Amino acid sequence: MKVCESIAKRILQLCGERGITLNGLSYIAGVPQSTIQSILSGKSKNPRLSTLKKLCDGFEITLAEFFDTKEFNELEQELI
Repeated sequence: MKVCESIAKRILQLCGERGITLNGLSYIAGVPQSTIQSILSGKSKNPRLSTLKKLCDGFEITLAEFFDTKEFNELEQELI
């Protein structure tokens, strides 16, 4: 699995755990819903760290907590 796919999966996981809709996440994080949709659909190949930080703030977690999962820890390095 690629980094972008892992990020999308983590966002959906956190929304599900917290009962937050994508529209709700957009509101609490201050990130346009279109940006979130671009990340989830894979259209955004390299989401900005500042966007991920806003999403984490909306989830009330740190960036470290966002990325501290087995899935991210087992990602293979992507070749550019």
